Amino acid sequence: MASSSRNDKKYDVFVSFRGEDTRDNFTSHLCSALCRQNIQTFIDDQLNRGDEISESLVNAIEASAISVIVFSEGYASSRWCLDELVKILECKKEYAQIVIPVFYLVDPSDARNQTGPFGISFSKLEERFKENPEKLQTWRKALKEAASLSGFHSLNIRCESELTNEVVNHILKRLDEVFQPRDNKNQLVGVESTVEEIESLLGVEWKDVYALGIWGIGGIGKTAIARAIFDKISGDFDGSCFLENVREESQRPGGLACLRQKLLSNLLKDKNVMPYIDLNFRRLSRMKVLIVFDDVTCFSQLESLIGSLDWLTPVSRIIITTRNKQVLRNWGVRKIYEMKALEYHHAIELFSRHAFKQNHPDVGYEELSSKVMKYAQGVPLAVKVLGCFLHKREKEVWESAIDKLQRILHPSILEVLKISYDSLDDKEKNIFLDVACFFQGEDVDLVMKFFNASGFYPKIGMSVLVDKSIIAIDSYNKITMHDLLQELGREIVRQESTNPENRSRLWHHEDIYEVLTYNTVTEKIEGICLDMSKVKEIRLNPNTFTKMPKLRFLKFYSSSFNGENKCKISYLQDPGFGEVKYLHWYGYPLKSLPSNLSAEKLVLLEVPDSDIERLWDCVKHYSKLNQIIPAACNKLIAKTPNPTLMPRLNKLVILNLRGSKSLKRLPSGIFNLEFLTKLDLSGCSKLKGLPEISSGNISWFFLRGTAIEELPSSIERLLRLKYLDLSDCKRFTSLPSSLCKLKSLGVLNLCGCSNLQRFPECLGQFSSPILLNLAKTNIERIPKRITQPFVLRNLFLSYSESFSTGKAHIVLPGNEIPKWFKFQSVGSFITLEMPPDFFNSSRVQGFAFSAILAFSNRH
Repeated sequence: MASSSRNDKKYDVFVSFRGEDTRDNFTSHLCSALCRQNIQTFIDDQLNRGDEISESLVNAIEASAISVIVFSEGYASSRWCLDELVKILECKKEYAQIVIPVFYLVDPSDARNQTGPFGISFSKLEERFKENPEKLQTWRKALKEAASLSGFHSLNIRCESELTNEVVNHILKRLDEVFQPRDNKNQLVGVESTVEEIESLLGVEWKDVYALGIWGIGGIGKTAIARAIFDKISGDFDGSCFLENVREESQRPGGLACLRQKLLSNLLKDKNVMPYIDLNFRRLSRMKVLIVFDDVTCFSQLESLIGSLDWLTPVSRIIITTRNKQVLRNWGVRKIYEMKALEYHHAIELFSRHAFKQNHPDVGYEELSSKVMKYAQGVPLAVKVLGCFLHKREKEVWESAIDKLQRILHPSILEVLKISYDSLDDKEKNIFLDVACFFQGEDVDLVMKFFNASGFYPKIGMSVLVDKSIIAIDSYNKITMHDLLQELGREIVRQESTNPENRSRLWHHEDIYEVLTYNTVTEKIEGICLDMSKVKEIRLNPNTFTKMPKLRFLKFYSSSFNGENKCKISYLQDPGFGEVKYLHWYGYPLKSLPSNLSAEKLVLLEVPDSDIERLWDCVKHYSKLNQIIPAACNKLIAKTPNPTLMPRLNKLVILNLRGSKSLKRLPSGIFNLEFLTKLDLSGCSKLKGLPEISSGNISWFFLRGTAIEELPSSIERLLRLKYLDLSDCKRFTSLPSSLCKLKSLGVLNLCGCSNLQRFPECLGQFSSPILLNLAKTNIERIPKRITQPFVLRNLFLSYSESFSTGKAHIVLPGNEIPKWFKFQSVGSFITLEMPPDFFNSSRVQGFAFSAILAFSNRH
């Protein structure tokens, strides 16, 4: 069977009918209903005068996707009708044209067999063509074939309007099949489950109108999903309308009025509808309608377009797509569906359809395609744009394009994503650019303090960015941002100037190396983030920082395990660092911090592996110094533990002295700092004891690898302590019984405390389950009470007597032996059937055991 292209169809429907029978009744009603549905319909009234009727009819039939045959009592008396019928069936055979018979006041069997009143009308035609038996036989065969097709019988549907509606709805569904894309290029990929989920949500019965929001970043596929759902279910509603590009259209003069007119016209199927909301929505209140508002940016747009949902019937459904979650909250939607990026296999299929015109990459292009997928990160817009961009290009061009994309966002992707940025105010834009350039993956609490110190009002600003799907906060309290949005932010900064020194933020090592090496910095620079492992040594000019009065953020770090400071400087000229809120300088080369560095403005200070001996010569306030991490900055406290230092650090949240080899004792009062929640003394190998504790709010306490021998009994005053790490404390010998009073303790790590031989009985009285690590200790006996499941969450043990590398872990609770344990039984012993000479094999390294314990007094 041949098939014609769906694109060469001039008409959707051709209607074959006997004018004298149905022109002024059923056929006119049918054509009007089809017209209201914007279905292009051909009837012979449309023929221009002077046209050869037979030739025009033939052309019209061939140019139609569907033919509707209205069999009436006099249909078979017309040679024109029967010639149309023959041609229609030829198109059905040759082009797979869809044929739908409607039996209007006619019995289908009479039409098939030319009997009854229908047969009488055909006999009149037979009389006229009795000398042309071949023609008559052709007509009889056509009538039999057409009348045998599945169709609609008016005698089974009494109401003519109901018959019309059923025929039109059937035509709409068949047209969907006809115009379904047959090539893969434009078909949606990986959305079936999403469409089904949203469709199920819309199908739920509610007492009032159900409104659903589809939310996500630009280019993520919100409109495509909404369109797929609309096309699938709109036929089930009395009226439907898909309002595309509300944001863009509303910006035009009179745009909202035009959109409202379109909405009412589509829903009421009336092109001449009057633009009075109250009158028209009174009409709509009697209809079941489906409305999609696409790309809405503010609540006022919805108010202008529809006013209130109270006008609509409870069975009506509203879908809103937006980048701004607050719009959905304001409108009171029942459900907000967040669009996610495509999974890799769906993304590569979509990309291949555009890049290779098939469902998979060409041979030899797999790795390059994978690199493009890594860049696009599952955003359908980016996947399609890049697929089209790279289509039929050579491998060398692909490689060059991929390298370019690492630094420059593709213009078509930039245009769509930048819409979200343009909707922000100045403070929100600064927050976005700082996150894109410096804070991807950073702890949100610290970043909030930085933005607050920068005057950006982060409480509302960050909330707006989250609502607009620009940033997200993950389960670990880290700020996350889609890679393409990060590239958008960086591209916006790049477009500030062709010269890096005239941009507000610098993060690329090549740009920073050039600017610092040649000392071309300017007052435009607000932040610098340099990975020193990627550059050669830089000799900084002493006046470099005086030329950057707006500098808020400075981070010189090394991603290398054995990193070193590459930014060398002999001294610093004043003034400089006056506006710095965030300072991280790995291997800071000077003995003291910059004299103009303001403690009042500083939020974070990190100077790991430095030789710094003092903070400032004169310190008045530490009100905003929330985190000081002089990792390996040994001399700061170890050499000069100034007793006046602690009160000035009264806002300190985290104190990290990890690796301070010279630290022998802690300043008194360190535990009394009101906001101190994390104290890390790991690797302080000369620290032998702790000061007495009078109070404290520490939750995380790290003493790993210290020379500490015991804990003070006053540790019981750290009521909020959750995590205590004493691992590898080789001199540690005893635990205080007061430890059991720590109600919040969840983890106690004693791994590697080789001199610890006793675990106090009273420690079996922990009030909540804890994770206890006793691996590589010499504890011989564990209190019986502590092995109860309601006391112990996890217990880790290891033994060295039997196997030099063997370990055994006990994890509670549990209720199933892993299936990979081959030998299993119930009881107090188990028998292993091993092959001969098994134990003489050098390949045997040990045994794995697993057991489930049941306690008779617990259920």
